Amino acid sequence: MHKNTNNKISRVDRFFRLLDYRMLVPVAVLVIIGLVVLNTVLKSGYGAVIFDYPNNYYKQVALVLIGLLAAFIICLFEKPTLSLIGALIYGLSIILLIYIKIDGYRPVAGADSWLYVPLVGSFQPSELAKIGVALVTGPVFGQIKEGSVSATKGFAKIAVLYAIPFLLVITEVDLGTSMVILFMFLSTIFVWGIKWRYIFASLAGITVVAVPLLWQFFLSGDQKNRILTFFFRGHDQAASYQINQSIAAVASGGIAGNTSGQYVNVPVKESDFIFPAISEQLGLIGSALVIIVAAYFIIYTLKRASQIEKQSYASAYVMVALIASIAFHYIENIGMTIGLLPITGIPLPFISYGGSSMIANFVLLGVLLNISMDFKLSTLN
Repeated sequence: MHKNTNNKISRVDRFFRLLDYRMLVPVAVLVIIGLVVLNTVLKSGYGAVIFDYPNNYYKQVALVLIGLLAAFIICLFEKPTLSLIGALIYGLSIILLIYIKIDGYRPVAGADSWLYVPLVGSFQPSELAKIGVALVTGPVFGQIKEGSVSATKGFAKIAVLYAIPFLLVITEVDLGTSMVILFMFLSTIFVWGIKWRYIFASLAGITVVAVPLLWQFFLSGDQKNRILTFFFRGHDQAASYQINQSIAAVASGGIAGNTSGQYVNVPVKESDFIFPAISEQLGLIGSALVIIVAAYFIIYTLKRASQIEKQSYASAYVMVALIASIAFHYIENIGMTIGLLPITGIPLPFISYGGSSMIANFVLLGVLLNISMDFKLSTLN
């Protein structure tokens, strides 16, 4: 108990010394790029969900500041407190995911994945679910690795903890977020020690059963058209419009950006399709910078997780799951906007317009910084 008290005092006293700036600075760069590009996009008339420009832009700036504050507060939590918060986040997200199915609120076409929060607006509980499931399953992976829990009992618990949010999300039908949750699980179990061939064999079996069922009973006509458009470009002009416009916007940026002031119209350009806006305004240079900075953040965090694994399996597995979530978002979002992957409707972390995703990303960052801070604190004491 005395040790925990000393650690808490040291954590506060040495806060800025313990902060992992190699995580924080890349995120700051991505946020700044996002706000610069978003200002032009919103000024052009996109994203007027609650208020018109410039109020919607000020709202996004405020959300960034609130998110940053939340991340710093999370940094101050001791490990037991963080574990408790993880359980609360997981439980709350499950309750909200169930409530979504009966609340009747559906602000946009497609997945029924939003709920209305007074004074806040639309909110996606699945953003919380990703953080919660990482925090509650990481310790179980660690217990199995240490031998304090049998593999059978541990993996059964992990399967249940992942299956509940996965099934609730995929039946919304939110394919993008459900794939994120699945990727988090696969990445963590691979780092834990399962070989890829077993993972691929299991996925192949699940795909054979799940894909026909999803296609027949769950996917809407719009979602089916998105998938068909990816494989057969041009089969439906209405379904192909968004990706054609997105690619045109990317191409119009050239090397250093489009200086004509005439920008290509791309639906949801402020949110899921903000990467074409980056390419359009900042060109190949700006697009490459986003990819390089995001890749650095992901690679560095994975490297930090490998160092922490020697000290705490549980903390390392939490980090792996969370950074897998971020990595999937970057790969899928950028890939879908340039026609390399199907359109699934997931935002670009720390850049896209939107309250729930921005706050959730900063909460996720706070957890990563907290774990890294614990590691640095242990080397100082």
